[in-house]
This record gives sequence, C-alpha cells and structure tokens, in this order.
Amino acid sequence: MVRQAALACALTLAAGEAAACRLALILAVDVSSSVDAAEDRLQRGGLAAALIAPEVMQAFLVSPRPVALAAFEWSGRYNQQDLLDWTLIEDEADLIAASRAIAGSARSHDDFPTAMGYALGYASTRLREAPVCDRQTVDMAGDGVNNDGFGPADAYNAFPFDGVTVNGLLVDGTAVDENIDLVSYYRNEVMQGPEAFVEVADGFEEYEATMRRKLLRELGVVMVGDLP
Repeated sequence: MVRQAALACALTLAAGEAAACRLALILAVDVSSSVDAAEDRLQRGGLAAALIAPEVMQAFLVSPRPVALAAFEWSGRYNQQDLLDWTLIEDEADLIAASRAIAGSARSHDDFPTAMGYALGYASTRLREAPVCDRQTVDMAGDGVNNDGFGPADAYNAFPFDGVTVNGLLVDGTAVDENIDLVSYYRNEVMQGPEAFVEVADGFEEYEATMRRKLLRELGVVMVGDLP
C-alpha cells in the first residue's frame, strides 16, 4: 500500500510538472559568413521586434500555462552562442525582457561556414535543459544549405528528436545555394516532426514579418491543443 501510494504521488507530481509549461521554443539564428553585418542587424532586430508585436504577445499569453523561450546564434561546427537562456514567458514584462536581451546582443562570429547539423545538435542539447513542457519546437533560421560537418539528417539520427518539431525560416528562398533549391532543401532536409513547416522571407528586410507569421503559427498550433 505504501509503495502504491508513493507511486500515485509521483505520478501526480509528474503530471503537475508537465502541465506547468505548454511549449519549449528555442530560436536558432544563422550568423554564418553568408550573413553580412547589415543583414545580421535586420534579423536580430527583426526577431526582437517580432517577439513584442501585439498579436505575438497575445499569442504567448493567451493561456495561463506559459511558454519557455530560449535563443542562440550559430555558424561553424563549434560556434554556438546563447542569446537568451530558458525563460518562462508568464507576462508582458518577461517577453519585453527577452526581446531586449536579443536586441542588445552582439554577434559572436562572422567568418565561419554553415554547420546546420551541429546547430541542430546544440538545440537538442539545450532542449534537454528546458523546463518540462507539453511540446518542444526548434526554429531554424538561415539563408543557405549545410556546408560544414554533418548535415540535418545525421543530426536527427544522432540526437534525440522524437516528438520535437523543427520549423524553418528560410531567407531568400529564390536563391540557389551550391546548385540546390533552398526551399526544397529546407522542406526535405530541415523540416522535421509533428506539424512542422517552413516560412520563406524574400530577403532580410522581410525577416521581422516572416518571424511574426511563424511565431503565430507555432503558438497557434499549441493554443488549439491547449483548449479543454
């Protein structure tokens, strides 16, 4: 009886912990050498602005259960830098603080290639340190294909991505990188998991609008599932 009661108590605590957070969302920002200084300012500022857009803020705060948010920039194999540690977005002040942290961050590198597989591996590692949430999503933003180290397919085989959704934000989908159609590459190689999708920006000038659209889609999927 004692063992049964202890087990019931543990299950109750685990269920309560899982219900505390509805989504763990990690944003990965491409700072490889193909992204120049002006483009980096547009994407960094665009991401910060998108987070506090009124409709995005409303989507974050629509449920009493918060979203856990983190962000990092990536380029070469060993060049990942956190921009925002895991933060529970429970009110407007939390989201404003997260936006300011990203807007005020400084680019760590500008001369490394595009190691997307390593970035995905890093995202998976960071998700293991996230609060316990109903769902986990990775936002992979970039403007080219993997050209350094193992690619996305190997990352998905090597790291635990079961149940994890990986969405893409592709900048300049009309471009062709290394004779590869980028839209097809993102859809076939990067997009992964339940309800995954790719949003395409015509250029870095459209980064903020595309990020807003993508965040609303991600938060909207969770909001529907969050209804009683």
